Order: sequence, then structure tokens, then C-alpha cells
Amino acid sequence: MNPNSARGTPLEVLATFLKLGLTSFGGPVAHIGYFRAEFVERRKWLDDASFTDLVALCQFLPGPASSQVGIAIGFARAGWLGALAAWIGFTLPSAIALILFALGMAHWAQLSHSGIVHGLKLAAVAIVAQAVWGMKTSLCPDRLRAGIAVAAALIVLEAPSAVGQLCAIGFGGVVGWRMLTLKHLPSAQHRRYGIGRAQGAILLTVFFVLLALLPGLASWTGMNWLKMASVFYRSGALVFGGGHVVLPLLQASIVPNGWVPNDVFLAGYGATQAVPGPLFTFAAFLGAVMPAPLGGWIGGFAMLAAVFLPAFLLVLGALPFWETLRQRDAIRRAMGGVNAAVVGILGAALYDPVWTSAVHSRPDVALALIAFGLLAVGRVSPVIVVALTALGGWALGA
Repeated sequence: MNPNSARGTPLEVLATFLKLGLTSFGGPVAHIGYFRAEFVERRKWLDDASFTDLVALCQFLPGPASSQVGIAIGFARAGWLGALAAWIGFTLPSAIALILFALGMAHWAQLSHSGIVHGLKLAAVAIVAQAVWGMKTSLCPDRLRAGIAVAAALIVLEAPSAVGQLCAIGFGGVVGWRMLTLKHLPSAQHRRYGIGRAQGAILLTVFFVLLALLPGLASWTGMNWLKMASVFYRSGALVFGGGHVVLPLLQASIVPNGWVPNDVFLAGYGATQAVPGPLFTFAAFLGAVMPAPLGGWIGGFAMLAAVFLPAFLLVLGALPFWETLRQRDAIRRAMGGVNAAVVGILGAALYDPVWTSAVHSRPDVALALIAFGLLAVGRVSPVIVVALTALGGWALGA
């Protein structure tokens, strides 16, 4: 079997990933499990070693890891159209559900002040707390990285803006590069995906050019939609450590600009936990509730494309260079520091805006703690926890 050949059709890829997009609840780690069962065990599109290697690459890169794994699998199966079909199938169901929720909030204005929405905000408290708890164990296993996380949290709390977050990420990268000690990885052979180094270099160049030039272009033109697209692109490009980290990156730019009220922002984030597929589809909700020239279906899909574009460029661009990347100890040390800083950034976001905006009374504290206990101790599905917390918020409001 030639590993470079496209052995399927985009339609086959779309149908397979659409099924996963309708049923893959539980977040990125669960998604990887669904993918392995579907593509390694059931369909045998790739072997276990290739799948594990692909997961390692996507966890190394910034962006939504499970979506990037899906994009690469779609590319391996059916080329460029296969990559697009994989993303559409996995992302579309949750994006449509969240846009419909956003339109419902716009149509029934009182919904944003209801007990159900308050319950969704309390669910967000529990979900972010669980994410911080889990990431602390895996990304801060020693004193140095724990210290980086604490320092990053202090930086973000002192400078609650996108600039503060970038400074915290940069701080973590420099400290990790200079001070972290990691074992050197042995050489390994990687599956070829049919994309050459020249193509990969072009994709990575486009990624960095857009990251560097979009903010300046948006400021120069004064176009609101371009400013919004720039914020979503930057957030998609700088998310390290999982989809939960997109919350503080987006919140620091969107809420202070007055594009989305904080209450609506947190309610949408809570609702995102109740739908299948990637957490990055939160962007569809935000685009749908934004003011003109965005809003509605156009705004939802436009911001969805903006936040996922870096994932496409990075994973397909990095595939031909994976062995070089993984062998560079300095890059791995810097990434270890960045991931530790991300834990601190998410921890700071757990306090402000998540806790400060959602918790106003002792019953609120109790409901958030119950939700956290169900998630962290009871291992209850986030879908069930979100539904129960929304009902609890409704009961408190009544």
C-alpha cells in the first residue's frame, strides 16, 4: 500500500466524520478515543503507530488537537478535499446547534437573564475548574512548571488583556527554554502524508504572515469585521493546552470591546459543553451574537472559519517537518514552559471572568461545587452535568 495515495473519496470522509460530529461528546481526550476506535480499529485507515504519532504532533502544536487529528486523517484519506470534508463533518453539527441557541437568545431577550442561562454560567465554573485541575497534573508535574503557572496567572490578573496573555505565554516559553530539563527523544520513522516540505513551508509562512499582519490591517482599514476576524484567528493560533484555553483568549478581546456582553459570553461557553464536537465551535455562537456587520448565520460561520483556519495551516504545514520539530530539545523545552503558562492563564480566567460573573450567592457556590463534584469525582458526562446545572439555575431563579 502506498502511504501517499488517496484511497477514499471526500464524500466517504464527510459521512464518517459527520457521524462522529453528531456523537462525539466529552471533549478533546474523548474525541481522540472515538477517532482511534473508528479509524484504527474499525475502518483501518491507519495503523496504531501512525495514529499515536499524529496525536503527538497535534498535541505539540497550538490549536484544537482533536480537530487537527481529524483534518490530517481526512487529508491522508482523500487529499485536500478530504481534509475539508473531515473538518466540516466533525464541526458542523455543534456549530449549527450553537448558532440556533444564539438566535434564540437574540429573539427572546429575557432568556439571557433567565435562571437557565445563570445555570449555564455556573456550569462553566465547574467545567473550567475541572480543566485547570486536570491540566495542572499533566502540564505542571514539577516545581518549575508549577511556578511558571503561578507567575503567568499573576501576569494575567495584573494585565487582564490580550497583551497580558501574550506576555504570559512568552514568559513561559523563555523560562522553559532556558531552565526546563527534558529527556531527548529517540529518532522515529513517520508515515508520509503526500505533502512535501515546499508545500508545508508555504502553509506555515501563510500562518505566520496572517498572524503578524491581520491586526495591523484591521486597524489600518478600520473595518469591524476584519478586527473581529483578527481576534478569532489569533485566538485559534495561540491556544495551547486544549479547547478550554480559547475562553480567556477570546474573552480578553471580545468582551472589553463591547462586541458580546460577559453574561452572554459565559452562557454560550456553558452551552458549548452540551454539544458534541470540538470546543472551538464556541466561535460560531459568538459570531452569531455579535453586532453588525456580523451576527446570525453569516457571523457564526465566518468566525468559525477564522478560528479554525490556523489549525488547517499548522497541522498540514507541520506534517513534513515533524521529525525535525520533535528532535529539537530547545523547542520542546519552550513548549513545556508555554503549556505551564497556559495552566496559569486558565486558572486566572477561572477567577475572572468565570467565577466573578457567575457566582453571586451561597446557593450559586453550592450548585457550582455539586457540578464540579459530578465532573471530577463522579465522572458524569458533561452533557448531563450542564443539563442538571441549567435546571438547578432555573430552580434557584424560581
